[in-house]
Amino acid sequence: MSMILDYSEAVKHAMRLHYCQLREKDRRRYAAVEALKLGYGGISYISRLLSVDRKTILEGKKELQVLTPFEQMEGRQRRAGGGRKKKDP
Repeated sequence: MSMILDYSEAVKHAMRLHYCQLREKDRRRYAAVEALKLGYGGISYISRLLSVDRKTILEGKKELQVLTPFEQMEGRQRRAGGGRKKKDP
C-alpha cells in the first residue's frame, strides 16, 4: 500500500492544464494512469484534483486494460487509409 503525497501547486497546475487540453478518451486514460501511479487512494485524490468523477477514472482503467495494438501505436491519431479520396483525372 503506497502513501499519497500531496503534489506541489506547480505540478497540480501543470496536470490540470494538460488534462484540459486532451480529448475525452485521453482524459479518462490520463486520469486513470495518474491514479494507478499513486496506488491506494489514488482514484479519490485524482478525482478531486482534476474535478472528474470517480466512475470516469474507473472507466479509463478498464480501457487501459483492453487497448488494441492500433491504440498502442504512437504518433497516429487515425488508421491509415482514412480521409478524403483522391480525385480521378
